[in-house]
Amino acid sequence: MRIGLVIRIVILLLLIGLVASPQSFAFLFEPLTRDGQPAIYTQTPLLELTLNHLMIVAIAVVAATLVAVGLAILVTRPFGTEFLPLSRSLSNIGQTFPPVAVLALCVPVLGFGTGPTLVALFLYGLLPIFENALAGLTGLEPGIADAARGSGMTDGQMLVEVELPLAAPVILAGIRLSTVISLGTATIGSTVAASTLGEVIIAGLLSGNIAFVAQGGLVVGVLAVLIYDGLGYFERRLMRRMGNRSRQAA
Repeated sequence: MRIGLVIRIVILLLLIGLVASPQSFAFLFEPLTRDGQPAIYTQTPLLELTLNHLMIVAIAVVAATLVAVGLAILVTRPFGTEFLPLSRSLSNIGQTFPPVAVLALCVPVLGFGTGPTLVALFLYGLLPIFENALAGLTGLEPGIADAARGSGMTDGQMLVEVELPLAAPVILAGIRLSTVISLGTATIGSTVAASTLGEVIIAGLLSGNIAFVAQGGLVVGVLAVLIYDGLGYFERRLMRRMGNRSRQAA
């Protein structure tokens, strides 16, 4: 466990070093260049692109989480069960339409830049969060629900104090999946002038510079692994905590 933690910390520090001072790592990418091509992308600072990339993903995931969890809460209440098919259809929109198609449809309305990318990531991230939230809220053990009602809790108190906390690990698993998907998908935002790490990859593809492609892909890939691993750690912590609480309530 400690060795794994040390490895993760070392990888994180190397990633920070790469995005903060990419020229220090030029020797790693020079073998991928040819005919005097530059080894490091310098048109836009790599740190700026990385921070913008993370900001876009974070905004999209937070928005998708609020909407998806809200829909899951709605359809698991007695008055909202009839909206389940509609909610599922809305959540499936992002998976039905490819992100590139969403970008193409949004550009005439929102213009070039971050806006279309946020919409595409938001729609693409709804389904995993919604389905996991639905599973978590409907998977509550009957004994726990009966104990909560027997203690005099209102429906609102039961939702906030029992259902959502117990469903939190499952919801977090959906958020983790959505975040990793968004991290990779956000790269296509640069096709509509969004400032993401896709700019480095696209520049490399257009110029035939494999070093640029490797830089952008490496940063996105390592970010995805570290964030997925970090959210997985919190998910396991929540599962242990909720398991103890569930046994105490039972």
